[in-house]
Amino acid sequence: MDKTPMTARGAEALRVELNKLKGEDRPRVIQAIAEAREHGDLKENAEYHAAREQQGFIEGRIQEIEGKLGSAQIIDPTTLNAGGKIVFGATVDLLDVTNDTEVTYQIVGEDESDIKAGRISITSPIARALIGKEVDDVAEVQAPGGVREYEILDVRYE
Repeated sequence: MDKTPMTARGAEALRVELNKLKGEDRPRVIQAIAEAREHGDLKENAEYHAAREQQGFIEGRIQEIEGKLGSAQIIDPTTLNAGGKIVFGATVDLLDVTNDTEVTYQIVGEDESDIKAGRISITSPIARALIGKEVDDVAEVQAPGGVREYEILDVRYE
């Protein structure tokens, strides 16, 4: 099975969600199913069917998270010594040469990417273009609107 790269923060977020699903959501839906059963005929009991559907979603998400954590390769960016090269977990300050604006991204796993928070997936075109580059290098990214160039201003492992 392939290992999936994930930051320590991303793994912890998944663990928190898993604990909530197992400790709060699952018992609540089991209680809702039990209460709905007490109402009698299950064929036409909307509460029962809704609770069973919700239980299916919860159990599916639990399995998905356990699978992701089981195949995770947790990487702590603060322990990396990549010699100034951009690697998974690095935080990068870039200058978008096209419109002369600065942006900051951290390269993270697919599940933890959030462009508004400045976290981009390792599989994104920008991250793929940046991997292996150093400060003062220029990365060309094929974007839907054409090629964009990013000059690397700084690389941090935080």
